[in-house]
Amino acid sequence: MERKGAAIEEVTLKDRFSALSNLPQFFKLVWQTSRVFTITSALIRIVRSAIPVAILYVGKLIIDQIAHPGQGGVSHNYLWELVVVELTLAVLSDVLGRATALIDSLLGDRFANFTSIKIMHHAATLDLEQFEDSTFYDKLERARQQTVGRTVLLSQVLSQVQDLITVGFLAAGLVVFNPWLILILIIAVLPAFLGEAHFNDKTYSLSRRQTPERRELDYMRYIGASDETAKEVKLFDLSGFLIDRFKQLSDKFYKDNKQLAIKRSIWGAAFSLFGTCGYYGAFVFIVYKAVQGTISIGDLTFLAGSFRQLRGLLEGILTRFTAVSQGAIYLKDFFEFFHIQPKIVHAGKSLPFPDPIKEGFVFENVGFKYVNSENWANRHLSFTMAAGEKLALVGENGAGKTTLVKLLARLYDPTEGRILLDGHDLRDYDLVELRHNVGVIFQDYIRYQMTVAQNIAVGNIGEKENIGLIVQSAKKSLADLLVQKLPGGYEQPLGKRFNQGVELSGGEWQKIALARAYMKNAQLLILDEPTAALDARAEYEVFQRFSELTKGKTAVLISHKFSTVRMANRILVLDKGELLEIGTHQELLQKNGRYAELFNLQAKGYQ
Repeated sequence: MERKGAAIEEVTLKDRFSALSNLPQFFKLVWQTSRVFTITSALIRIVRSAIPVAILYVGKLIIDQIAHPGQGGVSHNYLWELVVVELTLAVLSDVLGRATALIDSLLGDRFANFTSIKIMHHAATLDLEQFEDSTFYDKLERARQQTVGRTVLLSQVLSQVQDLITVGFLAAGLVVFNPWLILILIIAVLPAFLGEAHFNDKTYSLSRRQTPERRELDYMRYIGASDETAKEVKLFDLSGFLIDRFKQLSDKFYKDNKQLAIKRSIWGAAFSLFGTCGYYGAFVFIVYKAVQGTISIGDLTFLAGSFRQLRGLLEGILTRFTAVSQGAIYLKDFFEFFHIQPKIVHAGKSLPFPDPIKEGFVFENVGFKYVNSENWANRHLSFTMAAGEKLALVGENGAGKTTLVKLLARLYDPTEGRILLDGHDLRDYDLVELRHNVGVIFQDYIRYQMTVAQNIAVGNIGEKENIGLIVQSAKKSLADLLVQKLPGGYEQPLGKRFNQGVELSGGEWQKIALARAYMKNAQLLILDEPTAALDARAEYEVFQRFSELTKGKTAVLISHKFSTVRMANRILVLDKGELLEIGTHQELLQKNGRYAELFNLQAKGYQ
């Protein structure tokens, strides 16, 4: 995968033909989207493919009937019958064309929805660590781009088949007259085809190279005009900086695209001129034969019309081949995303999660390192956490506290060492059951632009209709008092993105988020800075309630506030990802180490 500044990936004609192998898998997806629409579109196109040659032939019969009426003169009945037939064919062609456009439009919408859902399903199976990798995001972005407009490829392929059948009918007439005309046509349109293939290769390569920067461009566009960022953009006067960066990127894209577009236009005009000269050379030959009397006026009309349509069809087929093969190459990006597999998977014969936890957790020399990072986020972690124990994690920012709890929730697997639960490796347990028995609220929780009930229900989305459980969870987190003040109650939309939405303060949002932790009867509760936005009184109330509600359950608390930390049974102090100290509040104070230092520093701030 190219990174910023990497060389442009060139695509050869061999690559184009090789990419066509992606089409069967693509059509399988289209077929899964809608069998009825797919079959109907194919059948209509087959019928439409025969109409052009039929119209030309009926036109020939009409002209010959008028120019060479025979001994009995013009047969008016026969003549008008031919006119009616041609009119019927023209109307049928128009009706079928509109039907094709309608079906393609409907199929396109359904395919976009179908593939978007497919991407979301697959993304849900992947690891958190993968989402934190920029290379993965490039692949995800390219896959997303293929969900919209990919049925254009379907339309192109079916149109290609339709045109090839039409070419077969028209070519049959020309072959009878003079086979060399077909060869002249092919030679005339071949340069245009090669030119289009060349410039489509350049466009594809440029598009792939620009993917990381385009994500940055989209990000600049978002933060430059968003309700979530407007406050800081105004306060820090960031608009000029953001606009300059957006302009710098967009100007670069414009310059690169402009250079390619100009070259494509110049060469395209030259190739088109060559094709036009070839076409009119053959047309002069047909006219010459008509003047000599070798063919009739009707034949001249049929052959000239056939030749003109053949030229257009062959140009369309060859040009469309580059578009089809281009689309097939882009499909590689789409299918490549689905080849990404998670590392954290269900064990073959997984153990049921213990209910209740009897012994607790044991960390045995656990270490974790992020992808593409030389530094260890956690290293040499060896400690126990007994069943029902409340353990607090303390350390400066970047000490590895959040990474540790993500290992506990098996959002990551250790790079080295192992975590045991009741004597068994955490990886041996059923992953779905494990996640269901772990309730986590991170400091960077999501403020969903949904109703209050939905915001709370995301903690256990399977119970989204259980309003009793939702209300009970809100009471446990003290969010119910807030909900009573909202005009819509639990059906009140939150956030400003949609109509009638109400924005909450940071502390109010935090109570909503805390309610999520109580939505499921989790045996392990993890709160990562859960009260950062609460005032001292609210924080005390929340933790008093939390202490009562988690009796008999295992809990992990991360907090910079020592009034919170000292409520835990034991405190684990981390430094640069490694265990520095562990013990009770009193034990660590007597030890007079890092914990005592941090505690005393914070205590001075309140004196």
